[in-house]
Amino acid sequence: MLTLFDRVTRQNRRSFLRIGGSAALGAGGLTLADLATLQARAEGIPGVLTGKSVIFLFLHGGPSQFETFDPKMDRPEGIRSETGELATRIPGVTFGQSFPQLARLADRLSIVRSYVPGDANHNLKPLVGRDTFEANLGSVYSRVAGANDPRTGLPTNVVLFPRAVDPSTRPVTTSFGRFTATGPLSSADAPYDPSQGGSAANDLRLAIPRERLDDRRALLTALDRLARRIDRNKALEGVDGMRDQAYRLLTGGLAEAFDLEREDPRLVARYDTAPLVRPDAISHQWKNHRNYADNAKSLGKLLLLARRLCERGCGFVTVTTNFVWDMHADENNATMKEGMRYMGPPLDHALSAFLEDLQARGLDDKILLVACGEMGRSPRVNAKGGRDHWGKLGPLLLAGGGLPMGQVIGLSNRDGSAPQSEPVTSRHLIATIMHTLFDVAQLRLVPNLPREFAQSMVSWDPIPGLAT
Repeated sequence: MLTLFDRVTRQNRRSFLRIGGSAALGAGGLTLADLATLQARAEGIPGVLTGKSVIFLFLHGGPSQFETFDPKMDRPEGIRSETGELATRIPGVTFGQSFPQLARLADRLSIVRSYVPGDANHNLKPLVGRDTFEANLGSVYSRVAGANDPRTGLPTNVVLFPRAVDPSTRPVTTSFGRFTATGPLSSADAPYDPSQGGSAANDLRLAIPRERLDDRRALLTALDRLARRIDRNKALEGVDGMRDQAYRLLTGGLAEAFDLEREDPRLVARYDTAPLVRPDAISHQWKNHRNYADNAKSLGKLLLLARRLCERGCGFVTVTTNFVWDMHADENNATMKEGMRYMGPPLDHALSAFLEDLQARGLDDKILLVACGEMGRSPRVNAKGGRDHWGKLGPLLLAGGGLPMGQVIGLSNRDGSAPQSEPVTSRHLIATIMHTLFDVAQLRLVPNLPREFAQSMVSWDPIPGLAT
């Protein structure tokens, strides 16, 4: 949406551009005054932002540590991985057999085998939970950086659900928590959700021909200069600069960031996970069968979209597919063996495409990927062939961000039920994310950031072995 006002047709003597609607660019849209505020927030504390971004891939439902990155094949049947194991590029380290491409790229990963989620409840920790004061971690970023990047106008905090890339998918599951929660922060800090529907996508597009915009821009500039000479109103100082900035944001094409058709079709195909799991091959005996299909249809393209957003100024992107990792082998969810046939190949394919893409673009040091769920799975397979909730140990994967890679951090005990080495907690993970995004020592200087956030981020230690 583009709205142009000038003093010829309106009583208001301040001409301004407005870009986008409230759904697209935060409450009230983005005005020239907003641009000045965003610029001040971003530059008010030099050096507080590192210039890096985080993509948090939330594996909703709780993935198993055994069938992912800690197979325990030397343990008895019923404990060890139901899917077997395969060697990785890291000597002596194996992954579950569902991940051949990640095994080949293991030197670009850090796997944590001593991560303790904290409880066995379905919720959104560590992304949204007690240790984040019930706010999405991205909301902390946008509170510090501003709701929109001042260079591109892009929202700095975005949440991507399957409908962001495929309208045929089911709506996101919210019964276990809200991904857009802001806790004690304001609603203006909430993640932008492009899958909401309505006019959000259209609000990001230029609605008039470029030539007409150029003409109106020249007119507005001339009128403002004339008005300044007439009434010497000092309040108009700087308006030209802000209008230039607004113009660049608009003509730069905010919608372009959300348009995967702008990518090389070969790269889109490389990311695409839809061909890996055919909907007609998914057993309909499980109530969540559509969620498995939605995951396959959307996961790869969601990660591609997340990369595009980070390249263009977004600092924190939450990516999740619907509730698919809860492999109890009950009426809702598949067994471990069958569930991993649906979930393993898309995750392996999407993450490997992402890692190769980052390296090809020289973004390894600029974007940190975090992948985990809210819990792990029980050390013993249940009578129906599933694994139940387990909060004492769960899988955690990190990649990029300029952090040391090609390693396994921590050690689990013999039956994979708890850490044998020092536990890595959600606070360690949150601190790692915050140290990636910020110079945390300066967070206490950020105005309007609740004290509990600044104190926590400064006092918590990052994951041992992941210091830069």
